[in-house]
Amino acid sequence: MNNTTSAHRPLTLLLLALFVLTGTGCVSVPGEPDPNDPWEPFNRSMYDFNDGIDKAIIAPVADVYLKIPDGGRKAIHNFFVNLTYPTTVINQFLQGKFERGFEDTMRFIFNTTFGLLGFIDIAGPTGLGRHAEDFGQTFAVWGIPSGNFVTLPVLGPRTVRSAAGWPLDFLTTPLFWIETGAEFIAVAGLGIVDTRARLAPAIRLRDETAFDPYIFTREAYFQQRLNLIYDGNPPIPELEDLDLLDEELLLEEEKAEGNIP
Repeated sequence: MNNTTSAHRPLTLLLLALFVLTGTGCVSVPGEPDPNDPWEPFNRSMYDFNDGIDKAIIAPVADVYLKIPDGGRKAIHNFFVNLTYPTTVINQFLQGKFERGFEDTMRFIFNTTFGLLGFIDIAGPTGLGRHAEDFGQTFAVWGIPSGNFVTLPVLGPRTVRSAAGWPLDFLTTPLFWIETGAEFIAVAGLGIVDTRARLAPAIRLRDETAFDPYIFTREAYFQQRLNLIYDGNPPIPELEDLDLLDEELLLEEEKAEGNIP
């Protein structure tokens, strides 16, 4: 499928976070079971575990990383985006997007060879857009249900479907072919820090304003995946569904304020 560019993902997440803040994510009452999240007790414990690692290790390193000049961070990000293209190309073809598959193949070849392993985005000025595909999205196109929401250690929020696709995503990235453990940890770790630095505004917004950060994160993840699966054009809810949502939100607000037992 034809997705929004990887370069815009952090901004997309930030906008999605704002959407969730003004929607279901900010008024849900902690402790109330959600039928769409039957594993919530486990997920919350994993969320707390991941959040602890983030605050203790990843976020401080990301703060130092942000001191690198913009040009340097952009080059590093370009490199990691380029590493995702074998996965993207394979999934483009699996989804029947042959034109996009050939286009993304050319982007990967140009940037890997002439762009110094992707540090320089040679293909960008030619008009070739950046796309992102994974096996979770392909499974969705094939009609496989998403399954329950799950928060995994270190990997973070997933659905069963996207979690099942993650090993295949890893097997189709050049990171899989790094032979030594030390080199893999160094490269993969830098990729994690780069992603964390780019998501810093959305995470800061969540921590400062979300009524329940766990629900905020879960709903933002759902919206992001829906946006990716539908190539940036997710289905618009029916008017009746929106009316029901408004009623549910008002009820949750009343409960949160103590006006309804």
